[in-house]
Amino acid sequence: MSDRKPPKLPLGASSDAEKSRAAAWFEELRDTICAALEALEDTYTDSDMPGADLPAGRFERKAWQRPEGGGGVMSVMRGRVFEKVGVNISTVFGEFPADFAAKVPGAAEDPSFWASGISLVAHPTSPLVPTVHMNTRHIVTASQWFGGGADLTPMIASDVDRALFHAAFKEACDEHDPDYYPRYKEWCDEYFYLPHRDESRGVGGIFFDYLNTGDWQADFEFTQDVGRTFLNIYPEVVRHHMQEPWTPEQREQQLVKRGRYVEFNLLHDRGTQFGLKTGGNVEAILMSMPPAAKWP
Repeated sequence: MSDRKPPKLPLGASSDAEKSRAAAWFEELRDTICAALEALEDTYTDSDMPGADLPAGRFERKAWQRPEGGGGVMSVMRGRVFEKVGVNISTVFGEFPADFAAKVPGAAEDPSFWASGISLVAHPTSPLVPTVHMNTRHIVTASQWFGGGADLTPMIASDVDRALFHAAFKEACDEHDPDYYPRYKEWCDEYFYLPHRDESRGVGGIFFDYLNTGDWQADFEFTQDVGRTFLNIYPEVVRHHMQEPWTPEQREQQLVKRGRYVEFNLLHDRGTQFGLKTGGNVEAILMSMPPAAKWP
């Protein structure tokens, strides 16, 4: 995992209006993504591949409340294109535990926090369709910042998929700052790395955190564009492969690769740690786990 340290961010929290706008956007993005992924389920035609005889998947939503403040909604779909895909949103608030507050910008001055975001992980049925992760968030302490990103984890390598995914996010980054893509690509490569395996989790994408340029609107617009870019590019990648036949050997490769995904999320993922440290819903936090995995 990346050893980058949290920066010293300027103090000054987001207004209630800004927090409301961010939370509303994450909810809107959730709705749009769920509709797009359900549409892929609808367009899947007859096939002799496993799961093809299942009905088109639909998201099932489950709300949860956090006793300390706030809550969220899990949206999980199991279908024929997606063996499991979860799109979660949450808005929580309260105070960080003392040991955790010391690691969070602005929390040393005041342990109070507010956090809102969206998190998605898709585990497709076909080993030819890559697993994907995307999240964006807004966190407010005595300071405030945006973070998030998206990364692709192919089960079967595809140079075309990798190029399309990276090109889409480079274009989105370049519209805001030409330094964003090289910085956030490198950060993604550092972050999604399994040191105990000495290997990357996937083929990367972008990862950013502690984004506070002093222009809240500009930072928010960039965060929105990360979500829009994911919505545009990932369904395209899925459509390229979801009708292609695959073999039992490729399924085996998929299950082993999913095991690496589990290892990263449980051992190294900061989002998992944040959720558990702040009393989040455990079921929602572990939504990213694949429905089946294997260790050789």
